[in-house]
Amino acid sequence: MSSIHVEVSDVIDARADVVYGIIADYRVGHPAILPKPYFSDLTVEQGGLGAGTVIRFQMTVMGQTFPFHQAISEPEPGRVLVETDLVTGQTSRFILDPVGDGARTRVTIAADFPASPGLKGLMERLFNPPITRRIFRTELQNLAQYVRRQPAIV
Repeated sequence: MSSIHVEVSDVIDARADVVYGIIADYRVGHPAILPKPYFSDLTVEQGGLGAGTVIRFQMTVMGQTFPFHQAISEPEPGRVLVETDLVTGQTSRFILDPVGDGARTRVTIAADFPASPGLKGLMERLFNPPITRRIFRTELQNLAQYVRRQPAIV
């Protein structure tokens, strides 16, 4: 079965540790940056901060709602966080790289998900990437806005 890869990056005006702390926080930070109305009903089943967290949520795209059940891992703690769907194996990665003097961070959201065979798979390969890129761009915009609303760290 083939897979579909989608990736979007942007530079956020904050240090990597601050950005990573928001993304890895599945109780407060991460839910705050998820684009609505695409994401709903995020529930933390286990953990809540980084590796070992298990979550459930729903995603609605083009009028269709999809359930997700994901486990969170940190192959490179502080730099790479991975969400893996326990049913489909789909992965979403958040990759953080300091920019310049470290006061800014390049955040990349990358997803790999299986494509169905046949005509359905063709339609997924045509439509899923642009929709997913739009969702990721909105999530990165939400992250940048969330960072600006946080109190200054001394």
